[in-house]
Amino acid sequence: MIRILNQSGISRIAALALAVLALLSLSVAQNNAPAQNGATAAPRVEFKSQNIGPRELEALTGKSITRDYTAAWKGLADALDHDAAEMLGGYFVGVPADQLRNTIIDQKRTGVHSRYRNQSHVLEAVFYSPEGDVMELHDTMQCDLEVMDGDKTLHQERATLHYVVLMTPAADRWVIRQLQSVSRF
Repeated sequence: MIRILNQSGISRIAALALAVLALLSLSVAQNNAPAQNGATAAPRVEFKSQNIGPRELEALTGKSITRDYTAAWKGLADALDHDAAEMLGGYFVGVPADQLRNTIIDQKRTGVHSRYRNQSHVLEAVFYSPEGDVMELHDTMQCDLEVMDGDKTLHQERATLHYVVLMTPAADRWVIRQLQSVSRF
């Protein structure tokens, strides 16, 4: 049965639509706002794929890798800083996810936690499988690394770290399946 709305019904629908638009606008503004309330800023990720093989990299895949790697490291920094595994956001799976959750459990137990600030990553794709189901990346990361005991700084340094990373596609993103620290490339 089709119901015909009267003038007051249309007004209610219009008011509801405006309220939904206002909430969406507020959500977009908050997502684009600078980091505040203790949240870390999104890291800068420079993605290089000139030497990748054997499969050629599609432009959209390169953008997805950059987007998801950035989100993963922002989530990692927030999770470690706030001792909150749920802030990892599902970008780490398997062994790296387990290791990070265990690190957060240890941080809660000891009261000592890590902060990664002012992150910049040079992410170089070195292998992309012919099937498109795994990508190996080398990450040279620079950051301000702090070790905190509550609000007290125990150690602070500008660090350069190197990681070998394996990422695989998931339903709606690329995820990190391996994150191995190495001394250099």
